[in-house]
Amino acid sequence: QVQLVESGGRLVQAGDSLRLSCEAAGRTFANYTVSWFRQAPGKEREFVAGLRWSLGTTAYADSVSGRFTISRDSSENTVHLRMNSLKPEDTADYYCAACWAVPTTVYITTTPIDYDNWGQGTQVTVSA
Repeated sequence: QVQLVESGGRLVQAGDSLRLSCEAAGRTFANYTVSWFRQAPGKEREFVAGLRWSLGTTAYADSVSGRFTISRDSSENTVHLRMNSLKPEDTADYYCAACWAVPTTVYITTTPIDYDNWGQGTQVTVSA
């Protein structure tokens, strides 16, 4: 099990940028897939971006591709989500999630049920 601690969510205006962080407490992310999901009120949880920690490969939802960047900081054992050009439709609770994967796999699952470690969530609100 990996304890995930998210931070960075707040109220911003449309067009602003924001960086979310997800830290693994007590262990490293080695051989884990670490992803961000979001859930808006009344909607299902959806995949936003994912990262294979050991390989550095990434994946993005079409709705955020080109605006969001997921990255790793090995020195801090942290995954960041840089969000640029934010839109009101990006408003949601953002969750960090992690799941172990075979070290050589490049596939990043986008299905929430495949992740067995979740953070508590951080709220992002984008005003028009």
